[in-house]
Amino acid sequence: MNTQSINVAIVGITGYGGLELLRLLYNHPTVHVVSIHNTSSSTEDISTTFPHLKSMYKITPTPFDPVHIMQSADLVFFATSSGVTKDIAEPFIAKKFPVIDLSGDFRLTAPDYATWYKKTPAAQSLLDEANYSLADFYQQNSHYIANPGCYATATLLGLAPLAQHQLLDQDNIIIDAKSGLSGAGKSLNLSSHFINVNENFSMYKANQHQHIPEITQQLKQWQPTIDHIQFTTSLLPINRGIFISAYVKINNETTADKLQKIYEDTYQDKPFVRVMPKDQLPDIKQVVGTNFADIGLTYNPVTKYLTIVSVIDNMIKGAAGQAIQNMNHLFDLDETTGLQLIAQYA
Repeated sequence: MNTQSINVAIVGITGYGGLELLRLLYNHPTVHVVSIHNTSSSTEDISTTFPHLKSMYKITPTPFDPVHIMQSADLVFFATSSGVTKDIAEPFIAKKFPVIDLSGDFRLTAPDYATWYKKTPAAQSLLDEANYSLADFYQQNSHYIANPGCYATATLLGLAPLAQHQLLDQDNIIIDAKSGLSGAGKSLNLSSHFINVNENFSMYKANQHQHIPEITQQLKQWQPTIDHIQFTTSLLPINRGIFISAYVKINNETTADKLQKIYEDTYQDKPFVRVMPKDQLPDIKQVVGTNFADIGLTYNPVTKYLTIVSVIDNMIKGAAGQAIQNMNHLFDLDETTGLQLIAQYA
């Protein structure tokens, strides 16, 4: 594939994911955004709608046209809401045109999608063409990449070393997941009003979050005995960031040092996963504005429970940044290209 200049189109430009793609791709050395597309009829210059893009981008959304996109671009990002992509992806799949899909529409099998998303799924023949790709464990099996969800990314990176070594007690996997408000998308509802979020803390979608089957599906690929997890989600009064607290039992005798080494060995060649020193746990602030996942461990030898903390920026590592990382893999670029970002610490 041509690695000198990659032309891309973005569908779903006005959501948080689409805007974050525009922001990150602006400084990508080999990418040129040739077209942007709304699923609405808006034709205003993007910098008129979003003044922060003035002098950075002068590009107008155009009607969604698969033929035109495939003629002018080398890849298309779908940053649409769940339930939209499944209805517009077929022409790209038929032509094996490179797609990176940030929605949830191609992450699950049809029965699971219908159950958890409460929408009619894409045809199974289309779903079979998609490749679920956690970018740090990338394997190219398809031109259609289903980008993982934000909670799933942070959780799976936190549990991967254990599942890959068959160390998880399948009946003792407890995930307490917390996200900033941007993780809920731009659509307004009562729970996202400032007065309800500010100086507040609330749990939502207990045992019902659509990332549960996505997490279980991938864990089962690594450790086939895993059929379920206990997973809850809470809303933090911050703009962005995900904080995963996982409490898992280890199914054989071990020590804190052995567990620490497993994590360090797993991620030693993964540039975007940073393992903290033993018994040092990360916080959200150290990853906001970056494509890093920071992971820390502390083991209780009395209870045999390992506590794992995994933190990411939900809009970058949990969405647009990981999508670009997957794009870099697909086009045989160094996976860090355009993503060497330092945290917005202050």
